[in-house]
Amino acid sequence: MAEKPIQKFFNTSGVKYRRMELPVKQAEMSDQEKAALMSEDGMLIKRPLLIGEDFVLNGFKIPEWEEKLLP
Repeated sequence: MAEKPIQKFFNTSGVKYRRMELPVKQAEMSDQEKAALMSEDGMLIKRPLLIGEDFVLNGFKIPEWEEKLLP
């Protein structure tokens, strides 16, 4: 469903992300390991996160949100 690589869903500005040394560790992690880690701790997920029928938006970039949500 998502067109973005899974690493784009990490909250890279979060304290927990840095404290867990994920900037270094995630290079060696599989997509399944990354997904499992984010499913265990919502603080690692970039927000807001909106999942539609045919799109996924994460982070708040006004042009992307307007394109998907405005008629």
